[in-house]
Amino acid sequence: MTDSSCLIKLISTIQPTEVYHLAAQSHVKVSFDLPEYTAEVDAVGTLRLLDAIHACNLTEKVRFYQASTSELYGKVQEIPQKETTPFYPRSPYAVAKMYAFWIVVNYREAYNMFVCNGILFNHESPRRGETFVTRKITRAVAKISLGQQDVVELGNLDSKRDWGHAKEYVEAMWRILQHDKPDDFVIATGKQYTVRYFCELAFKEIGKEIEWQGEGVEEVGVEKGTGIVRIKVSPKFYRPTEVETLLGDATKAKEVLGWEPKIDIQELCHEMVSCDLELMKSNPTA
Repeated sequence: MTDSSCLIKLISTIQPTEVYHLAAQSHVKVSFDLPEYTAEVDAVGTLRLLDAIHACNLTEKVRFYQASTSELYGKVQEIPQKETTPFYPRSPYAVAKMYAFWIVVNYREAYNMFVCNGILFNHESPRRGETFVTRKITRAVAKISLGQQDVVELGNLDSKRDWGHAKEYVEAMWRILQHDKPDDFVIATGKQYTVRYFCELAFKEIGKEIEWQGEGVEEVGVEKGTGIVRIKVSPKFYRPTEVETLLGDATKAKEVLGWEPKIDIQELCHEMVSCDLELMKSNPTA
């Protein structure tokens, strides 16, 4: 994504009809440590890819999907968030993605290209990167269950997120490009839960109930019956500017694309913990 000549060569050789642009430095916390790299890949990288399509004279042939993000809403201006909700990004990642969003809109309007933004809220699966909070929790729970780990350290337990299953969101991406005209869509479940609740769900999968004690950075999640501390709060996982709440309204996607999510958070969490249990049994150092 940082090499425009390489992108032009690829587009020219492959001659694609659909491009799903998912490449990014996609970790919000990391973007505070690597803001310039994040901008280079997520913002300018999107421009390079669009311009490669344009330079190869494929503007009428290619349908282009841009992986936009609910992080654009940041310090939310309305609840729930929909396509018309104003953006208020709260991280270098979100700011870079905002440039990408608008450069997609600009290329659509300037060159009549079939280019779309999918504003996807959090989507998880057993393949989720291990530094992302849901996967971090399910990995830790699996290791705790197998005696490979004692405790997991997390950041803001009160962050509220709208979590869906990645496979359903990928179907939404495809549907966006099959539509008869290019447009932008929010993809979300319309249901919201805290990080704290996801922890409780994950530990229930291994037969452990979590009780909370203390508050702030002193708060801990304790295993009921044994009193063993299983969850601690660490300020090192706090973001410099926090996004407290995200909740999407995917009414437009349902009405226009016929898309709606079916997998709830309980089923999602069950699948992730089950897969991580199998992983840790076969490879304890994974």
